Amino acid sequence: MNSIHHLSRLQMNSCKTLIRATLSCLDFRAGIPNSTTRRHFPVSLSARPGLRIKSHSSFSISRSYGSLATAITSEISDFTEGIVAQSVDLDTPEDLCKDRVAELLSNNKDDVANLMKMERRVGNGEERRKRWFPYLDKCKAEDAYLSSSEVLEAVDPFIMDPRKEKFRNAVNNRSYSVCLVVEGLSDFGNVSAAFRSADALGIQSVHVVSFDSSRRYRDNRHVSMGAEKWLDIELWNSISECFEVLKARGYRIATTHLGVESVSVYDVDWSCPTAIVVGNELNGISKEALELSDLHCSIPMRGMVDSFNVSVAAGLLMHHAVCDRTSRMGCHGDLAEDERQILLAEFYLRHNKNSTRIANEYSRRKLAMQSKL
Repeated sequence: MNSIHHLSRLQMNSCKTLIRATLSCLDFRAGIPNSTTRRHFPVSLSARPGLRIKSHSSFSISRSYGSLATAITSEISDFTEGIVAQSVDLDTPEDLCKDRVAELLSNNKDDVANLMKMERRVGNGEERRKRWFPYLDKCKAEDAYLSSSEVLEAVDPFIMDPRKEKFRNAVNNRSYSVCLVVEGLSDFGNVSAAFRSADALGIQSVHVVSFDSSRRYRDNRHVSMGAEKWLDIELWNSISECFEVLKARGYRIATTHLGVESVSVYDVDWSCPTAIVVGNELNGISKEALELSDLHCSIPMRGMVDSFNVSVAAGLLMHHAVCDRTSRMGCHGDLAEDERQILLAEFYLRHNKNSTRIANEYSRRKLAMQSKL
């Protein structure tokens, strides 16, 4: 019996060796004319005696196209042959192992704005509908613009089905009717935790006002769990500038403050578009923010302490707002069908760097084929 088990283990080890050695020899090019880009599997094994890998010559398939879109999509399939393996149900290791909140908030506004791929509206209230939605139905790709439907058509084949389903569920539960404003927070860990709560609760828009980038901060890796990648982040130099723009977009400003004029969060109608403002860890909301806000609200305290940690308070406020909206309206997510499609295209483009490359290649192919017509 022992000899049989020993033989089985030897056979299994031989199979593993064959598979690993085969993968280590794989090397392929992206289907771009004159491309020198290569993709390698990071497997390093010494050659085993007697192990031979049979090579296969490349082959081509002749195809006919019934439409411009089909032709472009098929050509993109050739282009992305070398990168499709990266479109998996998880983000790339770089996204998972590094918290970018501190990095983002320490850079200028343009770096944060680059996270957002679809074109954004110019102005803040003039063109808005009954509620604010920031994106236009177009994305700059190379020398042309793609609509959200074209972005989805180009990128969809290269994202795994479980990931696409997660995107759709997130978009269906997203809303811009509640947004979060963090004022003067000095701890990136609190900002990261607030971002994570916003994403988990379906709140797409977050704003950061006058953070202090001159201090040294402790390492807060993994606090946000990559939530910042999926949020619309806007940076402001002053609370007055931020509030002016938010009011132009139709938001009511609700600051968290315990005072004689404060109302309980349980008595607020959160179905009205509202910006929830939380303040500095030590000093709370600034005097200017209190004066410029539309209402002050507080979370009733039942214990001996009289305040929550700022990130905990932000999470509780957003959670109650979502619950109240759900009880009043039946759901929190309130995007129209065309808005959901645009935001889904935005998520597709943020999926990884290859998504943008695929969209750019789609645009190049589109222009080239149109010029031939």
